[in-house]
Amino acid sequence: MSANNTGETALERIGYRLSAWVERWMPSPFLFALILSYVVFLAGVGLTGAGPVEMVGFWYDGFWAFLTFSMQMVLILMTGFVVAYHPRVNAGIRRLTEIPSTGKQAVVLVGLLTMLLGWVHWGLSLILGAIFAREMGKTAHENGIDVHYPVLCVAGYLGLGLTWHWGLSGSAPLLLATEGNEFIQQGVIDVVVSASETIFHPYGLILTGLSIAYALVVLYVITPTGDQARGITHYIPEDDLFESASDGGVETTATTKQVPAERLNHSRVLGGIIGLTGIALVASQFVQSGIDALGLNIVNFGFLTIGIFIYMDPQTYREKFGEAATAASGIVLLFPFFAGIQGMMATSGLAQLMANALISVSTPQTFPVIAWLTGATVNIFAPSGGGEWIILGPPILEAAQNLGVPAGQATMAYAVGDAHTNLLNPFWALPLLAITRIKAREMFGYAIAMLLALTPFLAVVLFVLPY
Repeated sequence: MSANNTGETALERIGYRLSAWVERWMPSPFLFALILSYVVFLAGVGLTGAGPVEMVGFWYDGFWAFLTFSMQMVLILMTGFVVAYHPRVNAGIRRLTEIPSTGKQAVVLVGLLTMLLGWVHWGLSLILGAIFAREMGKTAHENGIDVHYPVLCVAGYLGLGLTWHWGLSGSAPLLLATEGNEFIQQGVIDVVVSASETIFHPYGLILTGLSIAYALVVLYVITPTGDQARGITHYIPEDDLFESASDGGVETTATTKQVPAERLNHSRVLGGIIGLTGIALVASQFVQSGIDALGLNIVNFGFLTIGIFIYMDPQTYREKFGEAATAASGIVLLFPFFAGIQGMMATSGLAQLMANALISVSTPQTFPVIAWLTGATVNIFAPSGGGEWIILGPPILEAAQNLGVPAGQATMAYAVGDAHTNLLNPFWALPLLAITRIKAREMFGYAIAMLLALTPFLAVVLFVLPY
């Protein structure tokens, strides 16, 4: 990698210039959703033959089409938030921030943890990644380590930008693994596609491992150093950074006399019994069905009861859920607008038109690459992995069957495309932006640099990796 006389690599310079451009021109996530609504509206009118009044009707109907799925996604985020903000989890993060001795090492460590957590639970990854990025920025400031805070924030977002849809909370593979799912009802597939054919198949595991390794190299290379490394205090006033950490109310005050109702509210016995019962129920599901038990509901139920168990105190857990609702507020606002975009794309036939145009030029060898590009393209306009899969799944799976491509391979190839362009669309970064207190335009230049660097790598791996 070439460097100039200041020691900067070419990728560092590209990332820095992209960041400056995006910081100048990128709108807020909400305005981004509104602009995309108009883009899809015009495309639908121009390409599908639907009239303007029809497109508005499709948009309105789409607002309410995926309420169940919306609630499932909000729960994934909120249950991850509550676990991530447990004081002992937070203390563990602070200890990890003391490991790096350079800014580049700090960025790589945040990226590694975030991508591994993304594979486990995207909500947990998004919240813990944001907290880890913020705490790493604080520790670097305290220890005199130069680290570029926007790249730290991108590293904290890479679970959503790369690994989540290949993992245990991936919407597309979990939806296919759910009994009686929409695709079985539509006759697209005859039986469930179990997690052993997607998430736990060697194909998915190798994709995940190779991608994490490559992304860490890119993070190391694009991280600015020296005078161009702007630390956390460039974005957050120093006086606001070092507030005493709250214990979240996990420990109740022993000296305060409580009435019986308060003692019940804070009963660790009740909390422990409920939490253990839920954990035992989840474990029994996996004992009976193995990894085929994995689905959206079991993931949410599992993290919900794990949260109750680690907090023990029911009242404190409820209060933490209240805080999590604040983090989810951006998603609650934006999700209906993106659902409206999906409604226009699905009902007008625009999404299927786009998918068919891409899939029509594929062969059995190129199909994984085409499925990735299809997911990546549509995700820019409708960044909801599960809702998007409901639209794109039928044409992708039908084309895969016609070409003799296994459904599991097609699903995992699509999944990385859906995750990949989260590095361009700021929708899912809303909780991270709130926690790190950075603006989307301040970090997304480096996110786009990461997206561009990942593109040739993913194309090659998806083309050559056998299923």
